[in-house]
Amino acid sequence: MDIQNTVKNLHPLEIRILLRYGMEDELSIERVEKDLGFKSGNGNQALSWLSGKGLVKEIRRELKRFFEITDLGRDWKERGTVEERIIELIRVKSGLRLPEIAATLKLDNKDVGSAFGTLSRLGLLSMDAEKRVQTALPPGMLENGRPATGPAAEYLALVRGLLDRGAVEGAVLSHDDLGKEEQDLMATGLARKRGAAAAAFREADRETVIVGLTADGDAVIAALKSAGITGEEIGTLSPEMLESGAWKGKNFRSYNVQVPPARLIPGRSNPYVKFLEDVKDKLCSLGFEEFDGPLVETEFWNSDALFMPQFHSARDIHDVYHIAEPDQAGTIEEPWLDNVAAAHENGGKTGSRGWNYNFDRDFTRRLILRSQGTVLSAKTLPRARIPGKYFGIVRCFRYDQVNATHGTDFYQTEGIVLGEDVNLRTLLGMLEMFALEVAGAREVRYVPGYFPFTEPSIEVHIRHPVLGWFELGGSGIFRPEVTASLGVRVPVAAWGLGIDRMALMALGLNDLRELFSYNIENVRLRRTSEAAV
Repeated sequence: MDIQNTVKNLHPLEIRILLRYGMEDELSIERVEKDLGFKSGNGNQALSWLSGKGLVKEIRRELKRFFEITDLGRDWKERGTVEERIIELIRVKSGLRLPEIAATLKLDNKDVGSAFGTLSRLGLLSMDAEKRVQTALPPGMLENGRPATGPAAEYLALVRGLLDRGAVEGAVLSHDDLGKEEQDLMATGLARKRGAAAAAFREADRETVIVGLTADGDAVIAALKSAGITGEEIGTLSPEMLESGAWKGKNFRSYNVQVPPARLIPGRSNPYVKFLEDVKDKLCSLGFEEFDGPLVETEFWNSDALFMPQFHSARDIHDVYHIAEPDQAGTIEEPWLDNVAAAHENGGKTGSRGWNYNFDRDFTRRLILRSQGTVLSAKTLPRARIPGKYFGIVRCFRYDQVNATHGTDFYQTEGIVLGEDVNLRTLLGMLEMFALEVAGAREVRYVPGYFPFTEPSIEVHIRHPVLGWFELGGSGIFRPEVTASLGVRVPVAAWGLGIDRMALMALGLNDLRELFSYNIENVRLRRTSEAAV
């Protein structure tokens, strides 16, 4: 062992322990903290450091009993024990029966009966032939209705003393430090191991490690004494010490400038949350209004209002999560229900021939978890201003195989633009903004697609450097069967894009699951600088 180097790296707490004790002493955390006036926890720290340096070693382990105050004990400390409350009540109003005492004090009959039994054995209270409680001691032996001396006074004082000591912040009472009478009180019901909520103290057995100095520790002690190190050296020079001159003539701790500094971890936003907020800010700056809605929707708004036939394969239980209870909504708003039903059956007033089947008005009330963000676009149409622009960042649920680009719940950015001049060029401009400016893609392509509620329909794909080409989402111009049924007579451009997938590109990730990682280190190291949108 390099004794000089060890001495330089000792903490003042370690130094004080080494200089206080000798080779023959047996040390425990409790003894060190009590003898040296350490704060709770400092003794454990210092002995652990000394053990790591090989200056102390374990001698043996002892099982010791400790007592910690419970919530009931704290209540007794503040409001008085059951015995104290009964004494105070009888002092004011003698002659009550036990049930009357329990009702007046709002205590259980069992607790009142047990407390009366204790006070009766101590000769303080008695019960007459009509079972009325009264003071058993003559007036000369009482002060304010309480016993001035005798067994009852000693009992009440012992209990009150234990409660006062146990209620101190962080206090734990050791069985060995209690007097014989206090130990007997704990053993006769004041403390419990099981069912401690009904007792003033919780009893627990803890293993105490006993350590002693090693030969290296003795050598370090000699070096400390030779160097004149006391453990009281100044470690921090404060403005107050400079102003008063209190530092003069004092010894200062030496510092090892080779020790790496402590890691500083400043608070910051979650990168994905910040990404979503930036997307919202950008869309709002472009004049869009944000919409939102519940996670649980009806089949009507999730699919029927979007002209998706009720026999469509996406209605299968393997694609949509259904609500078990309640399984249906009470009503659907009119005239939208009638309009949509007519559009499905025969086209209604939309100029379409419809799907030519009998629209099921019970089925349309079924409750499901929202499977696509477009449901909010449909719900927005009846109240939308024309011209108008709306968007939402929407959580959706759909049964799927979880992998790097798919999840069973995911976020979509959903939006619509309404107006006489809205056309496919308008939509392509929005898609380009999302692909290039939001996702940060370098390669984009548009692929013809099919959706029951848009015509024409377009899918937008981007190229990821690791995952390759994948779809961001779908878009198109809403069909008249959707818009006319909901009271809109102008073109509506709509899109529903996977914003989780945009974040993959923007944040430099290769797996969707990393966006929701519980590994805080991964979150800290995530490259948020690439998320500027």
